[in-house]
Amino acid sequence: MSRVLKVAAICGLAVSVAACGTVRNALPFNLGRTQAPQAVASQGERISVLDFEQRLAPSAALSGRDFFLPGPQAATAWTQPGGNAENAVEHVIAAPEFAVAWRRDVGAGSSKTTQIMAPIVAANGRVFVLDGESTVTAVDSSTGAVAWRADMKPDEREPGSGLLGLPLISTGGGAVMGGFGGGVAVGGDKVFVASGYRTVAALNAATGAVIWTKRVDVPIHSAPTVAGGRVFVIDVDNQMIAFNTETGDQDWTYRGISEPARVMRAPSAAVTGDTVIAPFSSGEVVALRASNGQQLWQQVLSRTSRTSALSEIRDIAGRPVVSRGYVYAVSHSGVLASMDIRSGQPRWQLPIAGVNAPLPAGDVVYVVSKSGELTVVNRDSGQVYWTRDLNEGRVRQEGGVLGLFDRTVRPEWSGPILASNRLVLVNSDGDVVGLNPKTGAVESTIRLGAASYVAPAAYNGALYILTDKGQLVSIR
Repeated sequence: MSRVLKVAAICGLAVSVAACGTVRNALPFNLGRTQAPQAVASQGERISVLDFEQRLAPSAALSGRDFFLPGPQAATAWTQPGGNAENAVEHVIAAPEFAVAWRRDVGAGSSKTTQIMAPIVAANGRVFVLDGESTVTAVDSSTGAVAWRADMKPDEREPGSGLLGLPLISTGGGAVMGGFGGGVAVGGDKVFVASGYRTVAALNAATGAVIWTKRVDVPIHSAPTVAGGRVFVIDVDNQMIAFNTETGDQDWTYRGISEPARVMRAPSAAVTGDTVIAPFSSGEVVALRASNGQQLWQQVLSRTSRTSALSEIRDIAGRPVVSRGYVYAVSHSGVLASMDIRSGQPRWQLPIAGVNAPLPAGDVVYVVSKSGELTVVNRDSGQVYWTRDLNEGRVRQEGGVLGLFDRTVRPEWSGPILASNRLVLVNSDGDVVGLNPKTGAVESTIRLGAASYVAPAAYNGALYILTDKGQLVSIR
């Protein structure tokens, strides 16, 4: 079943749930309940549905004003899903010619029972990827030659299946089809692997040999983050677990609010000093002490839309980013926030729904909404410089018969990354697109031949992209 059909099926389920009064009253946090009198149109009067929603508009004060972006820096390692432990990489030297150097098939792609969602990592001359069947592949970063493979599936497969058999949203409690979830990270001479098959493991980065493997009670949803001698992962029950990198023993756990509905992405925690920033599918962003798991602060990025039942899914599907003393995070339900790293106090919030990590760079923060709008925000004030619809000219109607029962298709976007003065994103149409970072104008496009839902990674002058068919592409 295609991703679009999966989304459509979930949308139908979400609408049904939102319309059911009995279920609505049972939801936590008063979700779906009416808190204020509703506007009623008198005869001859129309009320715009959009009036119910907070609108995002460019700031008149910033109109025509330029902003600072730092120059590109060499990316000599990309050891974490977000590049480094803080998930903060502003501008890298990568793909200056914007041309494909090589392609390599690295394993199983996405299907009804498999899903590629793990970010790419790279170090010591190798690129490491996790395919749709939880097989780790290490390839030479220059040539794409395969160095080793390690199958991380346990002998016993997980029972059960996802919600309606669809892999878009996990149902928690271990009922995840095909071992969806997890990812890889590099720490020293080890590659750490988290898997939807309820395992966390450490491999020898040079050979792929297993150093240790630990079983957990429920599938791991997040990609791992490695810092300070610990591996941090989050399972489908919204429990963060910290493992010792040397022994694999659990140092501590922290349980957030359980929320089974989530977007099928692989987020990861951010770590700075002794603070871990954990994103949860409940919409919580929680700061914990890295040494013992003690909670420092908590913010909930949740905003229920009157026009979209899917806004009930509050997942922080993109990685939180720590930059210059602030945490940047965006939720699926429609909140982009800048929060003080010490207190969690919001500096500003904007009504943007997204599933990708924000990109703070220089004076601004780039963010892509789930509808495909690229927005540039002043990092200090939260005011908007401009917004560009990446799907302009790309929205199309598919399916149906004689114009009936067709559906609107809008490409899904992943990224961005700022590389050699281009803002680079990938999409579900199979394009890699390079934009002018100051204006948003399209400057370069490469056809991948397959959809990509994983943001690009940068290493040693190249960009690396993993397609939904399990092909790794190097762009230089």
